[in-house]
Amino acid sequence: MVTAEDVRRVAGALPRSEEHLIRDQVKFRVGRIVFVAISPDERSMGFGFPKEERAALVASEPHKFHMPVPSDERYHWVRVWLDAIDQAEMEELVVEAWRMVVPKRVAAAYPGPGAGSGPAPARAQALTRGHQRVGGRPKAGNRVASKVVISAMRPPSMRSTSNLNTRNSVSPGARR
Repeated sequence: MVTAEDVRRVAGALPRSEEHLIRDQVKFRVGRIVFVAISPDERSMGFGFPKEERAALVASEPHKFHMPVPSDERYHWVRVWLDAIDQAEMEELVVEAWRMVVPKRVAAAYPGPGAGSGPAPARAQALTRGHQRVGGRPKAGNRVASKVVISAMRPPSMRSTSNLNTRNSVSPGARR
């Protein structure tokens, strides 16, 4: 049987994780994104989980997992009864929920449960830099890196050394 203290120990030890008490509920988050929450009665735990897969998870083991409250169904969230899981399963759920909210390079550097299931290191670096191209266009990611790639694709006569967002700017002397 897992206790709330076990969850606190695992979630609190993760990089960039912060513990907060919000309306009598302990929540762990990275920045402003919550990845684990312990119920006020400390019998269940909510954790980040892909929305598309949660119905299958709950249906596969309804004695362990249950759907979040209706107001939380719009989020990537599912709940689990703490007395129905063991320590190893709790660690895996917490660490995988944390991996959903941290940058890929931080998740790849963490040697915890599920570390081997992520992308290969070279691919992970390409994904975090924002330089990978998909269909002739830079992949969505770091806006600055995307602008650099777009600028590099232009012929030399069209490249600008100034900020790329100057098209709609007004010079200081032209303001009314």
